[in-house]
Amino acid sequence: MKVKPTELGFLQNDPGAVKYGNFINYYSFHSVQSRLDHLDYKMFPMPETDSILILDVGCNTGDLTCALHHYLDTRYEDCTIEILAIDIDPILITRAREENRKLTYMQFEAGNIMDDDGKSIIQKYLEKHDRQHFDFTFCFSVTMWIHLNNGDEGLLDFLKYIQSISISFIIEPQPWKCYKAAQKRLKKAGSSFEKYDSLKIRGKVDTVIESTILEGNFSKIFESKRSSWDRKVQCYRSKDDILVHSYIANNVSYI
Repeated sequence: MKVKPTELGFLQNDPGAVKYGNFINYYSFHSVQSRLDHLDYKMFPMPETDSILILDVGCNTGDLTCALHHYLDTRYEDCTIEILAIDIDPILITRAREENRKLTYMQFEAGNIMDDDGKSIIQKYLEKHDRQHFDFTFCFSVTMWIHLNNGDEGLLDFLKYIQSISISFIIEPQPWKCYKAAQKRLKKAGSSFEKYDSLKIRGKVDTVIESTILEGNFSKIFESKRSSWDRKVQCYRSKDDILVHSYIANNVSYI
């Protein structure tokens, strides 16, 4: 789905009335620390290599991206950590680049992960690092915007795609009440999410998301307590990678 630049601005002088979650002042009302407080080292097992590759989907201006790098740097002190951070809004990406121009281990790119151009950015990054998967993919409060703009099938396709390029991924689904609030706010500003009424995945959206992920050869290895805004951070890991680590931990030879 191609997004027109005119669709990325906020409506009726309301910075909260956006279609893609690209808030211009997001971290002023959802602090970076509030996300870090819901992470746990259990999410991040020790790697088999000294290089860790990360994808941050919906990075906004990169404030959380930088904090995640610092957090993981304290976990993986002997590893190099490189991050590809992608957001649908080129204005936010420009701000992220300007504020972090000296941080060569982070690459900020504007792209829609739901179209071929966005996927191409991700694929080229993996190829540049001679990798097929990211060690960790972060999707903080992204699923609702994918769902509202791409429908039920779009949400399911997104989850399958993330699984295909990730060994582990950390996700923070929005509850249905957030959908209703987003639609109400957009209507008040004179617009709406066109696919909202046709969505069949409603109510306990996080339950559908979890069941879809678990059906895709992933296991849930951690879930945080609910945040003050009623969201949980979950970590899923490929069963294949869990098996490999189990073999290594028990000194079992395998082919």
